[in-house]
Amino acid sequence: MTVLIAYDGSDDARTAVEYAARHVRPEPTVILTVWEPLLMQLSWAPLAAAAPVTTDLQDDQYEEEKQAEALARQGADLALAAGLTEVTPRAERGTGPVWATIVDVADELNASLIVTGSRGLAGARSVLLGSVSTRVLHHVHRPTLVVPPPKTDE
Repeated sequence: MTVLIAYDGSDDARTAVEYAARHVRPEPTVILTVWEPLLMQLSWAPLAAAAPVTTDLQDDQYEEEKQAEALARQGADLALAAGLTEVTPRAERGTGPVWATIVDVADELNASLIVTGSRGLAGARSVLLGSVSTRVLHHVHRPTLVVPPPKTDE
């Protein structure tokens, strides 16, 4: 079986990786970062496009894809440092909402568990479209662990 950890580079995603490393039985783990080309992102929130957007594909790879691959590697390194042993980074191009890609990859991998932070970098999109972790919970048919942010001393 495989543990799938959604990772977007946010503090909450880091917390989720570290929590999983401490509390989940060691299994092969995939650190998943979902990416979309900028033009696809703008189609989700067209009001955010205040200026024309151009794409410059060098080496037949979107800049967003390169960033997602780097984030997935960062998450995998974090998982390894936290004590997980069999970790694979994966950047996946989303063709719709991020939550749907997470659910699809979990199904493809037959993941025994999905781990996600409770909030991420979605910003205004999260307000408009809802929380990724909430949508994953409501659409996936497998165990899911949503790790809340650490308690702050305020």
